[in-house]
Amino acid sequence: MNKELIIRSSSEAVDFALLKDGKLIELHKEEEKSNFQVGDIFIAKIRKPVAGLNAAFVNVGFEKDAFLHYHDLGPNLASSLKFVKLVSAGKIKDFSLKNFPFEKEIDKDGVITDAISANQSVLVQVVKEPISTKGPRISSELSLAGRYIVLVPFSERISISQKIESKEEKDRLKRLVQSIRPKGFGVIVRTVAEGKKVAELDKDLQNLLDRWSSMCKKIPTAHHPSKVLGELNRASSILRDVFNDTFSGIHIDDEELYYQTKDYLQEIAPSKVSIVKHYQSNDIPIFEKYNIERQIKTSFGKTVSMSKGAYLIIEHTEALHVIDVNSGNRSNKATNQEDTAMEVNMIAAAEIARQLRLRDMGGIIVVDFIDMSNPENRKTLYEFLREEMSDDKAKHKILPPSKFGLIQITRQRVRPEVNIKTREEDPNDVNGEIEAPILVIDRITSDLERIIKSHKKLVLNAHPFVAAYLTKGFPSLRSKWFFEYKKWVKIIPRDAYTYLEYHFYDKNGNEIKD
Repeated sequence: MNKELIIRSSSEAVDFALLKDGKLIELHKEEEKSNFQVGDIFIAKIRKPVAGLNAAFVNVGFEKDAFLHYHDLGPNLASSLKFVKLVSAGKIKDFSLKNFPFEKEIDKDGVITDAISANQSVLVQVVKEPISTKGPRISSELSLAGRYIVLVPFSERISISQKIESKEEKDRLKRLVQSIRPKGFGVIVRTVAEGKKVAELDKDLQNLLDRWSSMCKKIPTAHHPSKVLGELNRASSILRDVFNDTFSGIHIDDEELYYQTKDYLQEIAPSKVSIVKHYQSNDIPIFEKYNIERQIKTSFGKTVSMSKGAYLIIEHTEALHVIDVNSGNRSNKATNQEDTAMEVNMIAAAEIARQLRLRDMGGIIVVDFIDMSNPENRKTLYEFLREEMSDDKAKHKILPPSKFGLIQITRQRVRPEVNIKTREEDPNDVNGEIEAPILVIDRITSDLERIIKSHKKLVLNAHPFVAAYLTKGFPSLRSKWFFEYKKWVKIIPRDAYTYLEYHFYDKNGNEIKD
């Protein structure tokens, strides 16, 4: 398994594409004007506690007030509020917390009006970016994420990632962290810390303590509201969260971002710095070079094609997302309907796991797989889907298949869903729209794969533009078909066809229908 990160920069935004064995699995956009990323910390003032919601609205500088629920206050809210008050007044110069006395923890089932009041200064962190008409979701329980650990001010707790399965490794990491943890700070050990030495963990810890001190120095002179600690740039935060030894390349078309990324990789993985490359071709844009534009066009529509002619239908409603699995018009070597359903469902499970990450779909997702009567097959499918989603860093939960064969998934959403328009103007209809033309090539290829073995001679009639795309260049797509199937497909351009229309005919001139 090889992973590559492709970064495209423009004057307005930076796009990040994460590839796994050449296939697009995540797509992110960082806009220049984005001021409310997950992880950003603000000094702000409580505008209004609302007892009925057990929450408060906080002015963080966004057009809509941020939402702070009682359960997001953190148990040591009183200590945090006292610390902010003393730092703002210039009465604390040592930000290490080792001599700072903690206040009593707040009641976990208390009410918001007992904990905070209007106009209080508070440090808050964005945990969910503004989505649709809602302002940011925030928390006053702060955390500073590093490569191997997460530092939690006003806490004494040590937690180890649940994804580390070995009890011996968990105990080892806990002992190491206990030996280096500074008083007044809790520590969460991340999955990537598995197998790391104390020196690496301590270096990460010191970097986080330096960031904490730099943030605290800004508080006395900071306006309300203002950002006092920004998350890393998106390239660095992606690398911090997902980078591992399976990465084989990081390609960047912007020189400044190239050097920033190289410097960051020098910190977290010096042995892998050589995989960072500056892409400088003026002929082919970087997303075209790595086949990303094509994958975007074919992956974000309502219909998503898969191998063997199967496809997904993805519908979005106000309350949830619905995914329907279809086998399509296909023939295979399966001996019965159950085997066919199992094969298609396994293909679909892998694609669904990819689609959830790619579109960053959140909330409730209901998947209607093809019905299977064998309980063992249903269990195998469920376990396979869980395995495919194990790399997904967003918190999620998958329920076993229901009596109706539906699988329900909940997935955390902290950023707006990636929604890319894939339909284009129809050249045959001024007011109409069509699917992206590149999709017709995928459908033609899929149909060809299905019918070519049962016909000695094939003729394809298609719109002149599509016919030219299939026959021009070396090697042309038609030539590739010949090398793969050992059969030559005759292609005839038809002026009368609409843009995406095509038909296959046999040697007798009869149309081959589904």
